[in-house]
Amino acid sequence: MLEGTDEGVDPITYQGYEQYVKKHVVPYFKPLNLRVTDITPQILDKYRNDKLKKGRLDGKGGLSPKSVKSHFIIIHLVLKKALKDRVIAYDLSIGVAMPKLEKFKGKFYSIQEVEQLLKACADEPLKPVIMFTVYYGLRRSEALGIKWDAVDFENNTIEIKSTVVKCTKTVEKDKTKTESSHRFYPLLADFKKVLLDIKKRQAQNKLLMGKSYVKTDYVFCWEDGRPFSPDYVSQRFQLILKNNDLRKIRFHDLRHSTASVLVSMGYNLKDIQEWLGHADIKTTANIYAHLDMTRKNSLAETLAKSITL
Repeated sequence: MLEGTDEGVDPITYQGYEQYVKKHVVPYFKPLNLRVTDITPQILDKYRNDKLKKGRLDGKGGLSPKSVKSHFIIIHLVLKKALKDRVIAYDLSIGVAMPKLEKFKGKFYSIQEVEQLLKACADEPLKPVIMFTVYYGLRRSEALGIKWDAVDFENNTIEIKSTVVKCTKTVEKDKTKTESSHRFYPLLADFKKVLLDIKKRQAQNKLLMGKSYVKTDYVFCWEDGRPFSPDYVSQRFQLILKNNDLRKIRFHDLRHSTASVLVSMGYNLKDIQEWLGHADIKTTANIYAHLDMTRKNSLAETLAKSITL
């Protein structure tokens, strides 16, 4: 379906669209034996409502508004192509009302919970990945995408400039999610030691394994040089939490936890935006503004003590 469009689509986005097409859009419309010219607003409205009410493949209810909106991006691309080819007179998907997106509210670890996590994974191969994710507020793709040429041991900096992402297939990119995501961090002394230890072990493993060693430039790897896969990181992370009776959060919530810690320490949204690499401070505000209430409460108490009502 997407091959018929002339849209330039990111490989990971394409993989996601492909799954939506194969698992949702085609199975829904194929039994109806409809041509593109048969599509009506009523048919599209029904698709939207059906997916919201009972669209999950496991039969446990409906899909999220965000998922349904993604389906309509695909439908729109198909109808746009049909319009361009003069198969239809206008794109009916434009007039279909989209469900209101639910405002995201992530989970966060406190400083104490972060410390418990780091202690729990002391002997885990995944610990360095978790450390870097927590301290620098990295996306999973950014942590796994760190290469040795991004680490400057002389000037003690680390550059976030490449990613490793997966939907159905792993995709390595020599670029970040956005231009703002490309950023530099100071390389802390403890982290420098961790990286030097990893580099030393990799050199030893290369000698031991010879041709069996998988040569890549990635920092976080297995002993045979294979980089950690995104799926492994997420699955292993959940197992660490379960085995240590830690509160369940997603791996991506470690990034949110970084923001939570920074807010509790008094840093403002602009500081957090730059640290996390958000392109727009509105994104930071939409996700983390509610965390600022602790500081606002403190300000309110200070004012109440200072001003006699």
